[in-house]
Amino acid sequence: MKDTHNQDAPLTWLGVTYQTILSPKATNGAMSIVASTSPVDSGPPRHIHHAEDETFVVLSGTCRIWLEGQEFDLTAGQSAFIPRGKEHTFKVIGQEPCRKLIILTPGGFEGFFADMAEGQFAIPDDMPAIDASAARHNMTFTGPPLD
Repeated sequence: MKDTHNQDAPLTWLGVTYQTILSPKATNGAMSIVASTSPVDSGPPRHIHHAEDETFVVLSGTCRIWLEGQEFDLTAGQSAFIPRGKEHTFKVIGQEPCRKLIILTPGGFEGFFADMAEGQFAIPDDMPAIDASAARHNMTFTGPPLD
């Protein structure tokens, strides 16, 4: 039986912390789970994951999700499923950071977070490097973050 209790060290990029708490190695690639804490007003540009479904589970705070033109807010205890191939983004709103679990099926995209933390890339200045990592992790940026 595999040891599924090992967690990666937390990573930080643009004020967001990421910690892989279940790696693809522990699941034979089937999935990964990343715990993340994002500050108020943070969120990525719109993007598409071409190979992974993504599920957000909000633990605290409020996260506004934009999914193919539809917006909705998630608060503690709520979740959203984002199928692969669907354009989406999110933004932390309200007065407190948003803690969430990001469940990726299959696993592997968490390597993008590791690349970003290692390079400490800035948006928009370092978009060529960010886009290169995104391509390696089956993601395409498609538009701006939420206002």
